[in-house]
Amino acid sequence: MSGARLELTANPRKTRTVRALGPVDISALRDAVLAIPEAVWDAENAAKPNKFEVLDTTRHIVFRFVDSPRDWRGSHDRPAWAAWRDRLEPVLAQAVRDYGYARGVFPRVMLARMPAGGVIHPHIDANPAAKWPHKIHVPLTTNPEVIAFFGGAEHHFPVGEAVEVDNLGPHWVRNGGVTDRIHLIFEYFDADQPEPAWLAPLLSATP
Repeated sequence: MSGARLELTANPRKTRTVRALGPVDISALRDAVLAIPEAVWDAENAAKPNKFEVLDTTRHIVFRFVDSPRDWRGSHDRPAWAAWRDRLEPVLAQAVRDYGYARGVFPRVMLARMPAGGVIHPHIDANPAAKWPHKIHVPLTTNPEVIAFFGGAEHHFPVGEAVEVDNLGPHWVRNGGVTDRIHLIFEYFDADQPEPAWLAPLLSATP
C-alpha cells in the first residue's frame, strides 16, 4: 500500500478505562474449571495460538480464536469449544446483556490461569483485530493481591463480576497472592455496527 499510513482508530463504543457489567452466575463454570486436570492445562497451553512473551507463565485454554490478527470478523472454534460450549454460553450471554446487540459475535474466548507470583507484563493489544471488539473479563477465582492496571489506574476485579477493560492502552496484571487467578476472557462485537473506514484498505494492502 502506498501513500499515508492508515490510522487504525478504535471502536468508539469501547471503554477507555473499565466498564462494570454486573454480576454473572459462574458457579457451574467455575466448578468445571477447577476440576480440569493439570495435564489438560499443560496440553491446551502448549497448543494455544496466543503465544506472547508478555503473558509469561500464564496458561490458557482457548475455545475460540480469530482467523487473522488483521480482521476480527473471521473466527473459528477450537477443539475444546464443543465440550465447553454449554457451560460457557450462559456466562457469556449474562456478561454482555447490557450491550443490547441483536447479532453479537464472540471472536475470542479463553480461560487464563495466572499462578501465584505471576505477572502479565505491560503491553497494549496492538493487532488490528483487537481494535474493534469489546474486551471482557469474568473472574472465576482470585485473591486480594491480584492487581490489574487498566485505563491509568490499578483495579481488583472480584469473582463473578464481569468487566470490560481498555485493551488498547497500556495494561498489566500482577498476582501477589498465594493462589491462582483464573479469568474467563473474551471479545464481543456487534455484527450490525458499520465497519471502520480503515478495514477495507488494510485488508487489501500487502502484508
